[in-house]
Formats: sequence, structure tokens, C-alpha cells
Amino acid sequence: QVQLVESGGGLVQAGDSLRLSCVASGRSVSRYAMGWFRQAPGKEREFVSGIVWSSGSRYYADSVKDRFIISRVSTTNTVYLQMNSLKPEDTAVYYCAVDAGYYFSRRSQTYDYWGQGTQVTVSS
Repeated sequence: QVQLVESGGGLVQAGDSLRLSCVASGRSVSRYAMGWFRQAPGKEREFVSGIVWSSGSRYYADSVKDRFIISRVSTTNTVYLQMNSLKPEDTAVYYCAVDAGYYFSRRSQTYDYWGQGTQVTVSS
């Protein structure tokens, strides 16, 4: 089992930045991928960004590429999502998740463990 705890959400204005954190505990995640997803009211959960823990390979949704940066710190089992130039359409609950499979995926259905989510609200 892997437990995930997100933090760092909040209310900001358009153009501001936020950094989300996700701390993993329990089972080692060093062989897995971790992803950030978000879900806005009335919308499906969507992929935002992901990182393969062992290689450091990073992936982004087109909507956040060049604005968001994902990173990891192995010593603390923490994944960060630095969100810059935030837009009102970035407003959502953000979740981190772990995919214990062999290949990286952008599909939420392949992820095995999820955090409780953290609210990000961007005002115009």
C-alpha cells in the first residue's frame, strides 16, 4: 500500500504561482510513476503531469506545458508540481496518484493509489 498526502492548494489570482506537494509513504515508489490529475466541477478527471520515478522522465498535458513543472525528491519521497502563470481554467481539485504498472500512462484508470486532493482556485 502507498499513502499519498497532497498540500499546497489555495486561492490565487490569475498569473500567480502555486506549488503543490505530494508525500508518499508506505511502499517504496522508486519503481513507479507518479502523476498529477485534476478535476473541475462537472468535468472528468484529467491528466496534468507525470514523472517516472526511476528515470525522471516528465510528461505534461498540452494545456499546462510551459507553465507547470513536475519534480521529485527521492530522499523525502515527495513530488512537486510548480504551477506558474495560473489561469482561471486551472481551477480544480488536484490529485496525486501512483501507477504501479510497468509503463507510464496518462489514463487515470491505470493508477492504483490516490491522495485526497487539494483545491486550487484561480480568480480572474
